Amino acid sequence: MTDPGRIAPGGHFGARAPLRLLADFARQCLLVVLRGGVGYYAWLLFLLVVFAGGVAAYSQQLTHGMIVTGLRDQLSWGFYIGNFAYLVGVAAAAVVLVIPAYVYDWRPLKEVVLFGELMAVAAIVMCMLFVTVDIGRPERFWHLLPFVGRPNFPHSMLTWDILVLSSYFVVNFFVASYLVYKAYTGQPYSRRLVLPIIFFSIPLAIAIHTVTAFLFMGLGSRPFWHTAILAPRFIASAFCSGPALMVLVFQALRRSYGLPIGDAALQKIGELLAYAMAINLFFIGVEVFTEFYMPTSHSVHAELQWFGGHGLTDLPVYTWFALGCDVTAFLIFLVPALRRRLPLLSLGCVLAAAGSYIEKGLGLLIPGMAPDMLGEFYAYRPTTIEVAVGAGIWAFGALLFTWMSKIAASVVLDTMRRPGLETAGTETRATATAHGGRP
Repeated sequence: MTDPGRIAPGGHFGARAPLRLLADFARQCLLVVLRGGVGYYAWLLFLLVVFAGGVAAYSQQLTHGMIVTGLRDQLSWGFYIGNFAYLVGVAAAAVVLVIPAYVYDWRPLKEVVLFGELMAVAAIVMCMLFVTVDIGRPERFWHLLPFVGRPNFPHSMLTWDILVLSSYFVVNFFVASYLVYKAYTGQPYSRRLVLPIIFFSIPLAIAIHTVTAFLFMGLGSRPFWHTAILAPRFIASAFCSGPALMVLVFQALRRSYGLPIGDAALQKIGELLAYAMAINLFFIGVEVFTEFYMPTSHSVHAELQWFGGHGLTDLPVYTWFALGCDVTAFLIFLVPALRRRLPLLSLGCVLAAAGSYIEKGLGLLIPGMAPDMLGEFYAYRPTTIEVAVGAGIWAFGALLFTWMSKIAASVVLDTMRRPGLETAGTETRATATAHGGRP
């Protein structure tokens, strides 16, 4: 009797085969994430401990209220929203891999697009968590949801942000899980189904960071953010921070799992980073010229950012440090002989990610809210509670990405496959995953 869980001789599935295959796939995924060496378990333990610390800190915030944070009426957005803005850029940066891989059919990057999409999924989850912990009454979050709550739609930018982020999450999660499942079963994916969705993710990636910028730009009483260049700056910095993190993560995946990620793919991302860093630095220079060549009453925000004053003495330190990181990283990416050396490329990526994190975090929020509506200056510093909660969210995102990437790597390397599927070589399986299951 033919096993209904296997492919029939003619290549067609029995009536129950798809469900059996899906159940077997889920079971195999669970086994993959539970198995590993000492280093893998030590990494999971570290992330779980940090995550547990974040949960404990957030319980204190829920019990005592937002007073345990450094946020006050003078400055209502801080560490949480800064991380949110940064991670939206990390999620949007997956399009940097999609365009050369699928629009220009550059094969080396096709090997890493899948993991870039998984990174985008983890980043969006962290974005949602940072928004949740920033809400003083998280049980009222459902009011923001269309068709469930009663949001001020279409006028509310926050509702638009939730819509585009949710859509981008669904697109990336579907494409990544679909490709992994098809490779697991040894079937080719449907190009008619996948390619239009992948191309749709390109404008959607631009949209998620544009709408995030609109959240800031739409506040007319905050002149530091009320500028049309903020959205292009957000996108340019996203194309710096996201790919920089990807280069570091891809090297870690290559060492941990032995993935066939070539140096050519990493160096190509470094080249793309040179263009993105140049545009980002140009936008910074444009804003500096606008604020200081012909100062206005609104230039006080830029003066605080670059030179400090009114008790905000540490803000210029962050600003100049971020600029130093950006310039140094740009020089590394710009010179081909430097970016071809992986240690220097990694250093440039660390500097680019750090510079963008500071620039879109406290470097963006504190000057925008100082002085407040009454002209008061508030020296904001994240409390231990905020840092612990933020670290817990980052740990959860890293845990999620670790599990997803381990499953994807197992399929690519042919260590997890459908029962009865012929064993393929590592190189063949990697090519099949990148090109839709066709060796």
